[in-house]
Amino acid sequence: MGSFSIWHWLIVLILVGLPLVFVLRAAPAGANRFGEMPHPMNFGEAVPSFFRNYVNFSGRASRSEFWYSYLFIFIVGVILFIVDAIVKNEIISSIWNLAILLPTLAMTARRLHDINRSGWHQLLAGLFPIGTIALIIWYCKKSDDTVTLTEIERVFR
Repeated sequence: MGSFSIWHWLIVLILVGLPLVFVLRAAPAGANRFGEMPHPMNFGEAVPSFFRNYVNFSGRASRSEFWYSYLFIFIVGVILFIVDAIVKNEIISSIWNLAILLPTLAMTARRLHDINRSGWHQLLAGLFPIGTIALIIWYCKKSDDTVTLTEIERVFR
């Protein structure tokens, strides 16, 4: 069986150490730099908002918008999985997954903006398990309701 080589330690360092650098670093202090505070949404508002902001990577998305959109994606995915099993083909769910790829990435970036983190932190999901766990915790985190830059500018006008 042998011992741990330098290559094994390098892999462990990349899979555990690299995500920890990003996860343990605090979000920038001060005003949220990504825009106005989003309003909470119900299921009926979140789904149209998901498609209306198809490739909008700027701004913020509330927790309710994020989770209701993911609930919609999950329900449609299960239905299409059943349809694909009946038809004995995976083309329908593949088209659906391709169609929602960009809006899902955009919504996730906006959700990370809501807690004052960069949308690029989505890439941590590829560094399993540390990065994925951190992202799930961040998705559940309460909105960063510190004063936005526009509110500060309004005070000094």
